[in-house]
Amino acid sequence: MAGTQERQADLGWSLGTLLRGYLKLSADALGDLPGGARGFQVLSIAGSGSCSNQAAIAESTGLDRTVLTYLIDDLEKAGLVVRTPDPNDRRSRRVTLTDAGATRLAQLTSRMNQVEDQLLAGLPAEDAAALRDILVRAAHSLDADPHEVCSTVDEVAAEVSA
Repeated sequence: MAGTQERQADLGWSLGTLLRGYLKLSADALGDLPGGARGFQVLSIAGSGSCSNQAAIAESTGLDRTVLTYLIDDLEKAGLVVRTPDPNDRRSRRVTLTDAGATRLAQLTSRMNQVEDQLLAGLPAEDAAALRDILVRAAHSLDADPHEVCSTVDEVAAEVSA
């Protein structure tokens, strides 16, 4: 068993501990949202307009297209998103927020900001801001292979729920 000092220097342990805490707190914050954290990701992407069609959302999130289709079906049934034909590609569907979806996204974003604040409450505000910035930059540097990162998140999520 690793000692306290060894664990303090272990990036994997630190990231895993933070991720488990984040997953638990975010599951509570996202409540009955279809798809939980994945549903929140899709709403956030649809709200930002950064990935307008399902293929782009799948690529951005690292979700399998079939899984994403079912997730968007659930979000659509909940009245949070709509799919419309892409005027630039008739084979493609755009995913956009409904008014209810935009309202729900604003509420959930506020809750998720509280989750982040709670998760990082043990750090001074400037350290928490620096950590967020560093993690965003590190994540963007891995963006070339989002599937590997998503697999790791799925594994940790399964471990937390077990």
